[in-house]
Parts: sequence; C-alpha cells; structure tokens
Amino acid sequence: MAEDFNQQVIERFRANGGRVEGFPDLLLLTTAGRRTGRPRTTPLVYREDAGRFLVFGSNGGGPRHPLWYRNLLAAGGGTAELPDGRGGTVAHSVRPVELDPDERARQYAEQARRVPAFAEYAARADRDIPVVALHPLDLSGDPALPAAIVAGLRLHHADLRRQLADLRDQLNGAAPAPAPDPAAQLRARCLSFCHGLDMHHIREEGAFTAFQRRYPQLAPALDRLRADHRTVAEALARFEAHLATPGADDPAALRAELDRLTDGLEAHFAYEEEHLLAASAPHPQP
Repeated sequence: MAEDFNQQVIERFRANGGRVEGFPDLLLLTTAGRRTGRPRTTPLVYREDAGRFLVFGSNGGGPRHPLWYRNLLAAGGGTAELPDGRGGTVAHSVRPVELDPDERARQYAEQARRVPAFAEYAARADRDIPVVALHPLDLSGDPALPAAIVAGLRLHHADLRRQLADLRDQLNGAAPAPAPDPAAQLRARCLSFCHGLDMHHIREEGAFTAFQRRYPQLAPALDRLRADHRTVAEALARFEAHLATPGADDPAALRAELDRLTDGLEAHFAYEEEHLLAASAPHPQP
C-alpha cells in the first residue's frame, strides 16, 4: 500500500516539475537496495540548508529507521531529484553525511517547528530520528575531482563489461551454470546485471548535472547520453518483463534478449568516456 502511494507521488512529482499538492518541499531520493542492488526511489520531505539537503528518517513515526536510510548509508551515495525551476526536474549526485547528535537534535527541532507533523513522528517513534545531510556533487572546488570521477566511471564500465561477458559465456554454455537450480540462478544473474546497469545510469544522471554546470560546452554530448539512458531503461524494462514470462529459462532466448538489451552499449560507454574525459582531464599550463 505504501509503495503504491509512493509511486503515485513519484509520478505526480515528475509530471508537475517537482510540485505535489500537500508536499511543499519534496525531493526524490534514489539509492541501490542493499540486498538486490535494485534502484529504489523514495519521496522525502527535505529542507535546504547551506547548500545541502536535509532529510529526516521519521518513517512516519514508525519504530524502525526507514529502508531508504539504511540503503543510502550502505551505498555511500545516491541521487536526489528536485525541481529545475523551468517546469521539469533535475537529478543531483549526492553524498550522505549523518548529522552528529547535537546538530541532529537542533535541526530536527527546527523541522518540527516548521512542520508540526515531525513533532508527532518523534513522539510516536520512541527512537532518535536520524537527520542526513545530502551534499550535491560540486566540481568547482577540486581541479582533480572531475578526472577522478571519470576514472571511476571507466572502472565501473570495465566491471559491467566483465559481467556481460560472463553472462554471455554462461548462456553459450562456455561457463558452468551455478547449482542447485541453474535456471533460477541464471535469471538471478541476469536481473543482477540489469539492476547494476540501471543504477549505474541513474548515478550518472546525477553526475551529469555537476559536469554540465562545470563544463557548459558538454551540454550536447550530455543530452545525447541522457537520451541513450532512456533507451536503455526501456530495454531493461522489456528484459525484466521477459525474465518473468514462461519459457524465460531457455538460454538461447535469454541470449537473444540480452543482445537486444546491450546492442550499442559499448559505443555508448566509449562516447561517454571520450567526451567526459576530454573536458575534465587536467591540461598542462602554458
């Protein structure tokens, strides 16, 4: 029931440029699930404070910390989607920092003053509700940071390439299928690859925002990469639907679907690496 409600809020948020009636200050936080790696998006009330976004693990006054909080800290980051001021939304790559007890108490008290429902949540929760500061990626301070991010991106591409090669070997019979249920394990590996690729692109969307702010000349290349991401997301949805259908255990059919999913992926990786690295690599001073 809560998932259905959240999905409705997410859809209204994106359809209305980040505005949802009844929620004056809302962002969408996307993190990877700790067990599945699957992207999880949660609408959260937030407050901007000195360039960071404060979010509150109230869980509606429930006795446990919310799942998004545990996923976020385990992953060490995620994306926060906010209004872009032009009728749309924009994703920001964010780094979480949990506030220390003194600042947590002060910031939560301020939030409860502004939004009385948070005082009710605290009274019901019987726990210290965590407050997390989401720090958006900023490439303007450290001249070495952009190139370091691109280096990490290339490593992640290499890992995705390796996973894809392993999957293809298994589907072709070149690698032994895992026991005890080879068909179920094969589906699970395919899903794991899908979730990893999906989350990789979601994180990149947040980084693109920072790169475009730092290097405005990248706008055309980033627009193309965002369009590629939408195409891959649609292909991922089709592939996941295929995995849920009868007969999806057939390796030949899975290989055909996987090839359709990953067609053009290598070209996408190469284009991304070339353009981001060309803009962000340090250049010798004359």
